[in-house]
Amino acid sequence: MAVKDSSEYCETLNYSFLLLVHIICADQQIHSQESRALRDLAQQAHINELTLQEMEKILGQDATHLSWEECARNVPVGQRSEVLKQILAIAYIDGYFSPLEREVVDQIATIWGIHGSEIQRMLEAAQGFGQWSSDTDDDEDSLSVGAKLLKGAESVLSRSLITKLAELAPENIGQRIERLQREILLAGPEYDEAIQKCASIAQEDYKYSHHALERSYNALRTLAGRLQESIYTIERTTTGQGKYKAAKEVSEKLEQTRRNLLGEILRDLENMREAIRAKKRALNYFSIAFLGKTKAGKSTLHAVVTGEGWESIGIGKQRTTRYNRVYEWKNIRIIDTPGIGAPGGKTDEEIAQSIIEEADVICYVVTDDSIQETEFEFLKALKGKTKPLIILLNIQYNLRDSRRLEHFLKNPDRWFALDGKNGISGHLNRIQRYAKQHYANDYLSIVPVMLLAAQLSSEPKHQQQSQRLFKASRIQDFLDSIRESIIDYGAIRRSQTLLGSTVGAIDMPYQWITGQASVYDNLATQLQEKHKDFSRKVQRAQQDHQENLQQKIRETFQIALNQVTPFAEEHWEAKEAHMSRAWNNLLKQNKFEERIHTSVEQACHAFQEEIQEALEEIGNELEILARLQSGNFKFTEQDSNFFDKDFIRITGVIMLALGVLGGLFFPPLALISIAGTAVGIISNFFKSKDEKRREAVNNITSVLQEQLNEHQAKVLQQSRKSFEKYCQSANDTIEAYFEELIQGIQAIASKLETAQHELNSSGNYLNRAYAKRIIDWATDRTEPLTDTAIAKTIRKVDREFGKSLNIRTTTAISLSKSLDEICTVLQERVTLHPTKH
Repeated sequence: MAVKDSSEYCETLNYSFLLLVHIICADQQIHSQESRALRDLAQQAHINELTLQEMEKILGQDATHLSWEECARNVPVGQRSEVLKQILAIAYIDGYFSPLEREVVDQIATIWGIHGSEIQRMLEAAQGFGQWSSDTDDDEDSLSVGAKLLKGAESVLSRSLITKLAELAPENIGQRIERLQREILLAGPEYDEAIQKCASIAQEDYKYSHHALERSYNALRTLAGRLQESIYTIERTTTGQGKYKAAKEVSEKLEQTRRNLLGEILRDLENMREAIRAKKRALNYFSIAFLGKTKAGKSTLHAVVTGEGWESIGIGKQRTTRYNRVYEWKNIRIIDTPGIGAPGGKTDEEIAQSIIEEADVICYVVTDDSIQETEFEFLKALKGKTKPLIILLNIQYNLRDSRRLEHFLKNPDRWFALDGKNGISGHLNRIQRYAKQHYANDYLSIVPVMLLAAQLSSEPKHQQQSQRLFKASRIQDFLDSIRESIIDYGAIRRSQTLLGSTVGAIDMPYQWITGQASVYDNLATQLQEKHKDFSRKVQRAQQDHQENLQQKIRETFQIALNQVTPFAEEHWEAKEAHMSRAWNNLLKQNKFEERIHTSVEQACHAFQEEIQEALEEIGNELEILARLQSGNFKFTEQDSNFFDKDFIRITGVIMLALGVLGGLFFPPLALISIAGTAVGIISNFFKSKDEKRREAVNNITSVLQEQLNEHQAKVLQQSRKSFEKYCQSANDTIEAYFEELIQGIQAIASKLETAQHELNSSGNYLNRAYAKRIIDWATDRTEPLTDTAIAKTIRKVDREFGKSLNIRTTTAISLSKSLDEICTVLQERVTLHPTKH
């Protein structure tokens, strides 16, 4: 077909139809019946070839495909109301209006200038459709919703879509889909009985999972609110400027923690709640997901099992899957995911991970030509969900060459031999080693196959050798493992998905909170001990620096006393006023008063430095602010690298910020009065000059010494009281800071412990239900899952999530399965113990 220019392209594309294609892709899952329905719909609505080509680009997520925004803008204004109804109808085609679909619908409406209330009115008009997000949506109502949304529609596309809605309603899914290529996979009454049992168990288990997650979610929301209260409390821990300094620093760190709680843990739980809702639409299905690196053979495996998708597998295809492709038939879902590790494939990997929660069994595909440890790092995500794992080893050998094909068919078992030139034992050993390292145990099966041989068996060219190729591929071993998973283990696998795996969503925040509760509790205890040590250091510092201050004051006065006699001899004949001025000038020259105040300031400063050193020592030992510094509360040894500067910076301003460095202020030293001395000298007219000088010097000396001693006593007393007051002020302020900080930490620990108890209760609630399912399966017994039935059988469950499960029963249990089989199937170490009353 000739390439058309851009103007012709715009004129002939049916943008309304392309929007329907986009809405089907919005939930990142393309169901096989949906893609077939689109093509049928296109035929019925006479969609032109150019639009069909663009449809295939969208389904294949071709880099050049038109975005839904561009399609929306090109829909004629007069058609937008009906197209919106078409979009809503097809978005709800599987009975589930996902948030991703809702987001696209809302954005399309925004582009068209349609208010959200109009969408809600359309939904509510379709008999209760306004409750689209409820867990009680009824599938039968969903079909009528689509039909009523399009009631009275005039276009061929809308009338054709009503027909397709009837065909694609959940109760009809599978009835018009051709049977799987390999009938043996799902043949016989055993399968029908097993799948019905799976569906029944899933309905009961879903209620327990939903309830436990709601409780956990609410507990974490409550914790977030209580942490906010603690922030307000710590902001008020001090008075004055300190409120804006140290306490503010602490509250900011706690606010980071609160934001982390809301932004990460609650988001994770919300994602899990959304996953649980998504699981509801698949409660009647047993889901198997194919994961693995790009070009490992997942799409080939999907085509072999389902008989669909061969046309997308060919030479030069870098990746055949950009979304999770879902094949549903006879209550089984087979999901082909994008390749992990594809170029620019981070989004692909996220899409692949999105299906893990829904899958009951994960088939991880690896090839014998590239078994590296990096391939198995993804298994950590699976182990975090306790997902049963089958590893498919795809042995790659170019059978397209006729001579190689002939050589292969002569002795196909040679390619699966453990030893020899082409032995696979080395591959198996590496898989076991890497899987055990990243999956935490070796309870998994490895199935070697040759997918190319299975692919050739489906091609007309090799019709005569079809049976030999299929048998030689050993794909039947894998199909048998799927059948075994459904018939023998389907019920317990479903409980694993809905009960056992869901505990992981609770266990993660539980472990986080448990660790932080312990950290804060220990911090409070250690801080109390360090507080006592600090108080003793303050007392010693006060005593030492006060004694030192007193000594320096005495030394200063002694300097003045040493000047008395020389001064008296020099000024014995001076008049009183002149003598007083000379004496005070002498004191100023010797910086007498300045020396006193300098001694006081030095004592205060030395006391402050010693107190700050004590604070820094406490900080270095406890690393309080280092722990608060990491807003995500993931405490590691590296956090201490941030500590020193932060704690020093904050504690260094505690006393300044709290106003305790006002210093000591003494009144100026009084001028020493020598009144009466001169009078005494003048009255002795009959004495000699030497006698007069001696007597005057003695009198002046005596008066000055007496006044200096009196003043020294007053200064010593005043300095002692003022220094004690200064020290007490600093001590009281810091004591209050520590006391309220300890109380704040204790309050946080208490709130964390409350949330920890709530999460533990929710996790235990699910673990006990899961344990009851395990006991029923291990004893070949089936009964409804109720709280009464659980309490009657299960006494206690101790679980190290993803590793071990210790079940204590009320009575001794007679098992019909061995513990080895139980551990292998559940891929966890399980122990059973009856509890004595």
